[in-house]
Order: sequence, then structure tokens, then C-alpha cells
Amino acid sequence: MQDWPNRKLIHLKSNYYNVQEEFKKIEEIVSHVKSYVNTKITKAKLDTAAKTSDLITFIVVRMLVTIIFFFFIIFASDAAAYALGDYFGKEWIGFLLVSIFYLLVGLLIWFAKEKLLRIPIMNAIINRLFSREIDHNAEN
Repeated sequence: MQDWPNRKLIHLKSNYYNVQEEFKKIEEIVSHVKSYVNTKITKAKLDTAAKTSDLITFIVVRMLVTIIFFFFIIFASDAAAYALGDYFGKEWIGFLLVSIFYLLVGLLIWFAKEKLLRIPIMNAIINRLFSREIDHNAEN
């Protein structure tokens, strides 16, 4: 009978060590999960920063090119107006014809703005935002 308390004590000690090992394993798993989640959060932040900078660069470059093109159009319009004015003998006729041309172009753009502007701009932005994901999926 004296052996009974020793067996129970040995059994409790072995259970204690087993539980301690299980807790260590659980702590290790929790540590790995935390590390994984932190890595995913960091990756999401970096992806967001990359996409945002790419989109901002795209917009700024387009704006600069548009401004330069705008100046080209202004000077070319002046030249065309003066040339047409010389051709017709009166400068105001040249400026009137150039103005009418721009009015027609403006009306054309206004009535076709959905097809000419909104959809292409939306597609360009979507392509910029998802281009890395498409490239990544194509590689896999």
C-alpha cells in the first residue's frame, strides 16, 4: 500500500511535465501565428504603399503631359488662327474658325464623355491598381 502514493506522485509529475510541454507547444504556435499575422499586415501595408505611389505617379505624369499638351494646343491654335486670318484677309475670321473648331470638339467630347473619358480613365486606374496581382497570378 505504501507504493500507491508514490505511483500517484509519479503520475502527477508526468502529467505536469506533459501539460507543461503542451503549453510550450501552444505558446510556440501562438508565437508563429502572431509572426505570420504581423508579416501579412506588413505585406499589406507595403502593397498599399506601392499601389498608391504607382497610382499617384501615373496621375502626376498624366497631368504634366496634359499641361504640356495644353500649351502646345494654345500656341498651335494661335498659329492656325493667324494663318487662317492671313488666308481670308481678316484676323478675326481665323480666330472665329478656330473657336468654332474647339466648340465642335468640346460638344463631341461632352456627348461622348462616357465612352471617351470615364471608361478609359476608370480602366487605366483599375489596371494600375491590379497590375501586380495580374502579373503575380500569371507567374503562378
